[in-house]
Amino acid sequence: MSGEKEAPQTAATGVTMPAGVPADFDPVQDARRLLRSIRAGALATIAPDGFPLATLVNVATAFDGSPLLLMSGLSAHTKNLLAEPRASILLSEGGKGDPLAHARLTVVGSAVRIDDSTAREAAKARFLARHPKSALYADFGDFAFWRLEVARALLNGGFARAAEFTAQALLSEVADAGELAEIEPGALEHLNGDHGEAVRLYATRLLGEKEGRWRATGVDPDGMDLALGDLTARLPFPARITNGKSLRECLAELGRKARAMSDT
Repeated sequence: MSGEKEAPQTAATGVTMPAGVPADFDPVQDARRLLRSIRAGALATIAPDGFPLATLVNVATAFDGSPLLLMSGLSAHTKNLLAEPRASILLSEGGKGDPLAHARLTVVGSAVRIDDSTAREAAKARFLARHPKSALYADFGDFAFWRLEVARALLNGGFARAAEFTAQALLSEVADAGELAEIEPGALEHLNGDHGEAVRLYATRLLGEKEGRWRATGVDPDGMDLALGDLTARLPFPARITNGKSLRECLAELGRKARAMSDT
């Protein structure tokens, strides 16, 4: 219609935004922050009668950002996924005031149960880092880890802040980051055991989070996941990280920046 602006087509980047979004809107960073930091979401599956069923599930992320779920085979949503794997997860940060004024991300894809033992252990490590209490039942025979193979995603970041993503645009590129994936468990142990003060400064100075004994729960090419009890935070890296050397250099520089902020 005359006078209406069409959404710009950005096929090269895999991100589509409507016209008129604010200049300071960074949809990829906002979407990845929600994807990597929200601990629970509404899982929508398709029931045998064709109606959608929404349930609450705990969520973690794989190395590339794909949502990870730990679910009982007795649950209705698991039974639905075994018959029809298409699903979506709504991740909302919530907050005071109007719930619709806060950012949320809907991730759409197909759920796949993780049966390979090596892949299951990797998923378990990442999931329990985010949800340590799940260790009580993670190894029960009727529980399994699932991965949502992302097809697309929709971000609503508040008024005039919206974007749609292809899977490639949302997820982290990991093809060249095999070394980082391999050293992640050791790096997290080292950070939390020997550099707890630096982790605290990352959260409180660089991200403005509350004081406390923050810990690192995950590292990937685009950032680091942090947690303090039930609180979570996402520390984006200024540039992609693919190996141990670049990770050490990046964290050292971020540490210097955080300490400088503490001294002012």
